[in-house]
Amino acid sequence: MVDDQPSVPPLLALGVAVVAVSTSAILIRWSTAPSAVAAFYRVLFTTLLLVPVAVWHYRAAFGNLAIRDWLVAIASGLALAAHFAAWFESLTWTSVAASVTLVQTQPVFVAIGAVALLGERLNRRMAAGIAVALLGSIILSSADFLAGAVFAGANPLYGDALALLGAVAAAGYVLAGRSLRQHMPLIPYVVVVYSVCAASLLVWTVGQGVALAPYPPREWLLFAGMAVGPGLFGHTVVNWALGHVESSVVSVTLVGEPVGSTVLALVLLGEVPPSLTVAGGAIVLAGIVTTARSRPQSD
Repeated sequence: MVDDQPSVPPLLALGVAVVAVSTSAILIRWSTAPSAVAAFYRVLFTTLLLVPVAVWHYRAAFGNLAIRDWLVAIASGLALAAHFAAWFESLTWTSVAASVTLVQTQPVFVAIGAVALLGERLNRRMAAGIAVALLGSIILSSADFLAGAVFAGANPLYGDALALLGAVAAAGYVLAGRSLRQHMPLIPYVVVVYSVCAASLLVWTVGQGVALAPYPPREWLLFAGMAVGPGLFGHTVVNWALGHVESSVVSVTLVGEPVGSTVLALVLLGEVPPSLTVAGGAIVLAGIVTTARSRPQSD
């Protein structure tokens, strides 16, 4: 742990973070800009909000980074860019409930990656949790297909696949940056990673021939909302919490995001998830909790 006596209770901070990230899917849905543009400006604006703090208080931290640290940060930023690109696009094709639940399977893929790449042992509870989460994902995706476009989106299976790809990329982001976060302060860490992520999303957006401007004021407000809410008070607070509580606690807490996003989608977007989608989502969340709570407390 980085700090034994944080000024803010970590669990309270995590509660705020869950509420903040739960608004992300709604803000993305409200935006009419291309998904690549929305993802780019969200990360760019979040980075710009943090750069002054990083330069003013943590300038020396950047000079202490070894070449290996820079390579790890670049890999982490590229993985985060892939996560945002896939997940933002998934919300164009499938329901909020399905997209947010499937992208939140990231702890399952972190556990698989830790076994395959870091030599962690796969115990029975972890294996059971992974199996349950995958079963729930199949049920959830089948429910979307059976519900049809009216309830689940224009192409639910494609959207669900993109959400799962976003989860795999998010797991890569966590695994790549885990060792770096243990010896690098939060703000410099996220500024480096977010900068790489923003640059990657910029290349991706321009490469698609999508215009970066002009957009109406409403869109810029939504981009700013994504940066301040889910970006600053969401993912950045989650990164801070990882320095004070076990990663399994953080992962389990974040299963509240699909619940919050689904409720907000019901109230604000009129999306009523079919009962089979709710059942599949509940099974996925149970698998995530089991997997996260069964992993070794090494990070």
